[in-house]
Amino acid sequence: MQVIKLTCNECATSVEGHFQNCRFCQLDAELLQFLEVFLRCRGMLSGVEKELGISYPTARNKLDALLLALGMTPIQTLSNGQVAEAQQEVLDQLERGEISAEEAARKLRALK
Repeated sequence: MQVIKLTCNECATSVEGHFQNCRFCQLDAELLQFLEVFLRCRGMLSGVEKELGISYPTARNKLDALLLALGMTPIQTLSNGQVAEAQQEVLDQLERGEISAEEAARKLRALK
């Protein structure tokens, strides 16, 4: 999907063109919720644990998934198994039509 028209709800002014979607707009609801909690907790995973009622390793895994969904690689090196799993998730997203081929290529490059 591509955004081609923006309209003001108050004055009905419209602008047409080809607009780039932001990375955050493409996040699924679960990752978006995690991001919001992460930001409210000022990046402290211990706070995210408490807020979401999840373990620290689960919070860290969700953060890694968020980074990968945004096309970023965690600074900590991923194991071969984690890379393969992340690559498969990108390919699955592409197959389901959730991301474009360009976005998939960017995410796959970020995993290397």
